[in-house]
Amino acid sequence: MLDHLKANNKAWAARKTAIDSDFFKRLERQQAPEYLWIGCADSRVPANEIVGLDPGELFVHRNVANLAPPQDANYLSVLQFAVDVLKVKHIMVVGHYGCGGVAAAVDGRRRGLVDHWLHPIREVHHDYREELERYPDERSRLNRLCELNVIRQVRNVASDVFLQEAWARGQEICVHGWVYSLSDGLVNDLNVTVCGPYDLIEPPSVG
Repeated sequence: MLDHLKANNKAWAARKTAIDSDFFKRLERQQAPEYLWIGCADSRVPANEIVGLDPGELFVHRNVANLAPPQDANYLSVLQFAVDVLKVKHIMVVGHYGCGGVAAAVDGRRRGLVDHWLHPIREVHHDYREELERYPDERSRLNRLCELNVIRQVRNVASDVFLQEAWARGQEICVHGWVYSLSDGLVNDLNVTVCGPYDLIEPPSVG
């Protein structure tokens, strides 16, 4: 079972050690990433590869539609560990255009448990309904909703008590909002970076 994946793993490990014989020994000794990536679980969005970082350089949390809900213990545990233990300097909330989770949140179809998970996106859709209706087609509306969702999640992260306490004790950490394009592999910086409690104001409209 899955022999091709195990063979791929052996080949990958061999390539790593051929380039750097101490690579895995260093990983064993320490995890010291400067970055936390909060992204979508979509299989087409491989966090490390997108930004060209090796294992050990990027702490990653992924879920459907890259949400950062303040009631989710899984996300909060990752956030606290990244901020309080790893002392990351940057948190990137990364959505992607063509996100199936964002589309599923607003298409009116019932899917079960995931409908509850996606509820925050429906709230964003409601809050920005007038803006979204100005877009000429469904694809552009959904792409804009992907951006608005990222902006809302940046605010969720930046307003969390773990970030507020970190800034209060002088820890340098910034929260960024990006959207990844499946069509060309590039990230779009939404320019809603928050680097302290003084930045936590309603972000401007993007696009």
